[in-house]
Amino acid sequence: MSAPSSFDITGPLPSGTTVLEASAGTGKTHTIAALATRYVAEGLTTADELMIVTFGRAATSELRDRVRERFATAAVALSDPDRARAGDDPLVRHLAADGDDEVALRCRRLRAAVARFDAATISTTHGFCAQMLATLGIAADLDPDATFVDSTADLRTEVVADCYVREFCLEPVSGPEARVLDARSARSAAREAFADPHSRLAPDGPAGSRALLRRRFGDATREELSRRKRRLRLLDYDDLLTRLRDALLDPATGAAAQERVRRRYRVVLVDEFQDTDPVQWQILSAAFAGERTLVLIGDPKQAIYAFRGGDVVAYLAATEAAGTRATLPTNHRADAPLVRAIGTLFDGAALGDPRIAVHPVAASHPDSRLTGAPGGVPLRLRIMPRVVADKAWTVVPARAAVVADLTAEIIGLLESGALLTLDGRPVRPVRPADVAVLVHRNADGEAVRDALLAAGIPVVFAATSSVFASRAAADWLTLLRALDGADREPLVRAASQTCFVGWDLATLAAAGDANLDTLGDRCRAWADLLSREGVASLWEHLGDGMGVTLLARPGGERLLTDLRH
Repeated sequence: MSAPSSFDITGPLPSGTTVLEASAGTGKTHTIAALATRYVAEGLTTADELMIVTFGRAATSELRDRVRERFATAAVALSDPDRARAGDDPLVRHLAADGDDEVALRCRRLRAAVARFDAATISTTHGFCAQMLATLGIAADLDPDATFVDSTADLRTEVVADCYVREFCLEPVSGPEARVLDARSARSAAREAFADPHSRLAPDGPAGSRALLRRRFGDATREELSRRKRRLRLLDYDDLLTRLRDALLDPATGAAAQERVRRRYRVVLVDEFQDTDPVQWQILSAAFAGERTLVLIGDPKQAIYAFRGGDVVAYLAATEAAGTRATLPTNHRADAPLVRAIGTLFDGAALGDPRIAVHPVAASHPDSRLTGAPGGVPLRLRIMPRVVADKAWTVVPARAAVVADLTAEIIGLLESGALLTLDGRPVRPVRPADVAVLVHRNADGEAVRDALLAAGIPVVFAATSSVFASRAAADWLTLLRALDGADREPLVRAASQTCFVGWDLATLAAAGDANLDTLGDRCRAWADLLSREGVASLWEHLGDGMGVTLLARPGGERLLTDLRH
C-alpha cells in the first residue's frame, strides 16, 4: 500500500470513496464540519441530502452542534465578500475566492442549510440503520410491532441457563463427547459468543475437546437468543445492523433496497471509521460505495471498540477499496517538539498490521508552551527495572512503586515554577488542572487519585465506571435497607458505618443499647420523611451538616457529588 497524500481542506473536494486518516489532534471534527460546509456551499448537496454518521450519542450531539455552527459562521462571513477574502479563515477565504455573484449564491445555500438543518441526517450508525429499516418496511424483514431494547442482558442470562440445563443436565452424556462444561466455562463461552455476534466461532474439532464444547455451546446460545428475540418481538443494536445488511444483500430484493436507501443522499461522511465492524462496512459499501460521495474518516491507531465488534480489518478493507487515501497533515493540539519526539519514538512502527503505521505530521504550535519544567525535554520514558536488590518485582509492589514515582513527578512539576507560555510570553504557573494522567484500569486511576490527594494535590477522577458501583451507591443502599427495617439492629448497625451517620468502627464497638436505640429512632424518622415528602426532602435533611464534614475529608467532594447523583 502506497503512502497516503496530504489532505487540504481548500483543495479538490473528495468524490467517490475516500479514506481520510486523521491522527490524534489533526482536527478530525473540524475537517468533517468544513467538508460539509463546502459540499453545501458549492452546491454538491443540500442539508437534507447530507448524512454524517458517527459513534455514540454524545459524539453525534457534538458533531451536530459543530456542523451547524460552521454553516452559520460561514454564511455570515460570506455576506461580506471583501472582508471574507481578507480574513484569516482558510475555508471562508476559499469560498469567497470566486466572483461576488457566486459568493452570494454560496451564502444563500448555507443560510438555507441552517434553516433546514434538522433535515440533515447526523446520527449514530444504529440510528441510521433504524431509519433505513423503517424506510424499507417489509423488505427489511422487520416486525412492525417489534420493540427496541437497549440491552438484552437479562434475556441472555436466561438463555445461557436454559441452554446449559438442556445441553448438560437433562440427559446423561456418553460416548466420545462425554465431557461436559462446568457452569463457569459455559457462561464464559456464551459471553464471548455474544460479545461479537457477527463473528464465526471456532474450532470445529477434535471431538470431545473442551474447545469444541465451548464453540458448540456458543453457537447454541446465539441461536436460542435469536429465536427468543423474534418470538418476543425484541430488537437490539445488533439486530438493527444485521437486518439492514441482510435486506441490502438479499439476492432477490437487495438491489431495490440499496436504491431506496441511497436515493435520499448525495454525500455521506462517516466519522470514527476505524471502529466500524464488518457488518457496518457491508452496509455502507452496498448502499453508497461507487454510487455516492462516501468519505470515511478515522485513525486505525485509535481503534478502541474491539470489545463490541469494531475491527480494523474492516477499515483496511475499505482502504483497499477506496479510490483515494489521504491524511490530515497537521497536529493542532500538541507542540512541535512533542510531535517530533513522538514521531521519533514510533518512526516506522507497524501497529498490528504493516498497513497501519504512524505517518509524520507537522505541528501548528512551533514552540513548546511549557517552560522551566524538570527535565527540559518534551517526552520522557520512565522504565522500572525488573530486579531490585536481587529480587524481582511482583505486580502489587510494582504498581505501588509506579504510583509513587508518578506522584513525585507531578509534585516536582508543580513545585518547579514551570510556566505556561503563549507566543513566547509567560502566562501563568502550571496548576494541578493542567495535568492529566491516563491509566489502563480504573483501579490504577483510583490509586493515583488517592496518592495525589494524600500529597495535598486536588484531583478530579474521570472514570467510565457506573455511579451505581461507587461507595456512594453502597451507602445509599445500606441506608435505605435500614430505613425499611429500622427495628432490626444489624441493619441499623450497618447504617452507622455510612457517610450519612458517620460512625467509625471504634464508635460502633463502644455504642451501647441507648446509642443504638437513638440511631434506630433517627432511621424511623428518616423513613417517615422519605415516605411523606420523597427523596429530595430526605437528601436535604441528610445534607444539613454532612456536606461540611465530607468536604473536609480527602475525596469528599467526589463522594458528595456521587451521593447527589
